[in-house]
Amino acid sequence: MANTHSFHIPVMGIGYTIDTPLKVAHLGIDSVISLVDDMLLEKLRKMYCEKFEMPYQEITEKIEDFRAKRITSYLNLVNSVAERKLEELKSAALERREEIREYFNLLPDSSTIKQEFKKRTAKYINWDEVGSWLRENLSLGSIDVNIMTKIDKDNYLKKEKLPVEYNDAHAALRGFAQSDLHSSIVLSAGMNPRLYGYLEHFDDFFPDENGYIQKKIVLKVSDYRSAFIQGKFLAKKGLWVSEYRVESGLNCGGHAFATEGNLMGPILAEFRDNRKDLIQGVHEIMVQALVAKNRVVPEKELPLKITAQGGVGTAEEHEFLINHYQIDSVGWGSPFLLVPEATSVDDETMNKLAEAKEKDLYLSNISPLGVPFNNLRGNTKDVEKMLWAEGGKPGSPCPKKYVALNNEFTEKGICPASRQYQLLKMKELKKEGMSPEAYQEKVNQIIDKSCICVGLGTSALKAHHLDTIEEGEGVSVCPGPDMAYFDKVVSLKEITDHIYGRGNVMGRADRPNMFVKELNIYLDFLKDKVNEAKKLVTVKQVKYLSSFADNIDKGITYYRGLFGGSAKEKFNDGKAGILAGLDNSKNTLQRLVGEIESLK
Repeated sequence: MANTHSFHIPVMGIGYTIDTPLKVAHLGIDSVISLVDDMLLEKLRKMYCEKFEMPYQEITEKIEDFRAKRITSYLNLVNSVAERKLEELKSAALERREEIREYFNLLPDSSTIKQEFKKRTAKYINWDEVGSWLRENLSLGSIDVNIMTKIDKDNYLKKEKLPVEYNDAHAALRGFAQSDLHSSIVLSAGMNPRLYGYLEHFDDFFPDENGYIQKKIVLKVSDYRSAFIQGKFLAKKGLWVSEYRVESGLNCGGHAFATEGNLMGPILAEFRDNRKDLIQGVHEIMVQALVAKNRVVPEKELPLKITAQGGVGTAEEHEFLINHYQIDSVGWGSPFLLVPEATSVDDETMNKLAEAKEKDLYLSNISPLGVPFNNLRGNTKDVEKMLWAEGGKPGSPCPKKYVALNNEFTEKGICPASRQYQLLKMKELKKEGMSPEAYQEKVNQIIDKSCICVGLGTSALKAHHLDTIEEGEGVSVCPGPDMAYFDKVVSLKEITDHIYGRGNVMGRADRPNMFVKELNIYLDFLKDKVNEAKKLVTVKQVKYLSSFADNIDKGITYYRGLFGGSAKEKFNDGKAGILAGLDNSKNTLQRLVGEIESLK
């Protein structure tokens, strides 16, 4: 259908977009639910069943396969309510005129269905006729789900380890596969071959003869090479990747998977220029696998979407990504944390986000996964963490254990943010006989880890006034650096107007272009890596740093050519600032290259 939006709302944290489809799917907006926390999903399912007067039967941990069943039940509830909302909109056009107008007002002006609606309602409106047309043309936004492939903890029944299909990510995948949804699973955080193999167990992930796939696979990637490798890996199983979701390595919210200095612009150009090769190369492999498996082979080549997200903040950037890089949809994340009509954020956290400036948003080491994590200074989960440490009880009680993946001290995994792990790690450190200064530095690194698997879901509970007895009051939040330029709570209409250039919700005029911002974040990242290497340098590190710097240099050259050449008609208001920013970045890079050379 031609009525879709050109943006989507990506997954944010664990709870921030957990019920976003209930708020926006009936308006045609795609969004993504995190499947990390089945306890949180169950609490919200109970609340929504009461709200919508639907039957609720608790799925306790005593029920076999409870995690998958909780996920399936929650997704079926969301799907059912979203479909009901859309049906009400379609069938009650006369009574819901304002809501119908709202649906169309949110759409981009380029939308063919919006233009058709304007034509049909320009003079005399026959609402019976319009109602019949609406029933054929309004469609639901996609209710997608996200699984972080690395969060695949083993599970136990008493002391007995359960089979691998009961691991957290496997159970989440099964929960989605068994749901009523016709949508997509977004797999992020890299390749997990065992989990990818598990997709084969469910028919819904395979295409029919018309090429329709009930449950599509979306891979979140940060470069073309990894997309091609993963696409071929899945194609050998007869599975098609319907979308590659390209996210900036560092200019994003949540966990930041830095590339080796490869920047967003050149990466998107590579996807655009190699799109046909990607489709053909992977499609041939998939067809061979389907024939070998005696499965249905689609009659025509399957479609492929390339989408992008990370640091987009203006309508001009949004349009540029779509037109210049032929992007199918642009992800808008952090700005939606200030849109209560779309996300679930408690008031205190929302106020902190609105007030946040650049200095308050930083790339931290708080994640127990050991991956850099975009964080907000002074968030209440980190405050809680430091109070525990100062009181002599470092670490979290670890009530949910979703990131209990470390086997350093125990056969059964424990989490590096847990009290158990941190006390064991400090005890080990004391035996090493290091200086007080060195010991304290190591301790600070240990206690810096935060219980984000709980903290990233707590805000949704607080926003809905549900109890947090088990979780505690502390809230973790993971906005991208672009949050600094959005400083007020806005409506869904205001943010969509901002995205499509019909309005502006940004209070500041000094925001750098998204490509320059990402470039500078990468330079800061490189600077930190160079300083780390100065303490204890290895040949491997110097090689990595040199390659990193070389890739940034290629990126700067690419952007100079882009903004001085093929895209010189774009970003006219900020062109001088972009080119000056590139010159400053080049100077910074040259200084860092000098420092890298001195390490050899």
